[in-house]
Amino acid sequence: MQIQPTSRRARRAAGRRGAGAARRAPGPGSAPDGSRGRLLSAAAVEFAAHGFAGASVDRIAASARLNKAMIYYHFRSKRALYGEILRDMFGAVGARVRGVAASSATPDQKIRGFIEAIAFEADARPHFPPIWFREVADGGHHLDVATVRQISAIVGMLAAMIDEGVRARRFQPINAFLLHAGIVGPLLLFFASGSLRSRIARAGAKSLALGRQEVIAHVQRVTLGVLRGELGDRRQETGDRRQELGAGS
Repeated sequence: MQIQPTSRRARRAAGRRGAGAARRAPGPGSAPDGSRGRLLSAAAVEFAAHGFAGASVDRIAASARLNKAMIYYHFRSKRALYGEILRDMFGAVGARVRGVAASSATPDQKIRGFIEAIAFEADARPHFPPIWFREVADGGHHLDVATVRQISAIVGMLAAMIDEGVRARRFQPINAFLLHAGIVGPLLLFFASGSLRSRIARAGAKSLALGRQEVIAHVQRVTLGVLRGELGDRRQETGDRRQELGAGS
């Protein structure tokens, strides 16, 4: 289920009920309605601002207006709560990409659809880009096995799309992880950098007024250009680079 904000009235009601949880251990069926969703929404904001290590379960509970005991009732640990938020994103992307992969679209159309799937789900979750950048900087140490499998499946589906295009003589072979990085990087940077771009624009830069569709179209053009070999001969570039390294040794 996608993480959603909750109403003020619901948060107040949950806060009153959550206070009672401090006086008794919650049992099956005793959780306040909507408390899980409020915790997910509050945790998403907290992890985006502070990363996994810096996030505080006390602040998450306070923001959700629930007792901290409800975090452990629903998720058992901070790490489990963090994993739930990441799997929400990767699960949604995976579902969209599976639909694209199973369609009768051309290889080119499937690559466009792959890019749109990531952009759509990242745009729907403003917390995800900063969370993911922090996690990558931390070496992915906080990812659980289920999340890693989701990521692997997404990259695997991209690899299958590339192979399909190669067999159709539409694409050149390329490492799927490398291509995936070239797709995800600019998309998440765009969604994560709105405030920074505004500051840079106020300082005088005039080329930062980017729209969502403009960015998606750019990533699609560049990705397909790489796959079609329209951005230069990769084999020639590799040979030139080897010659440069040899000359410098």
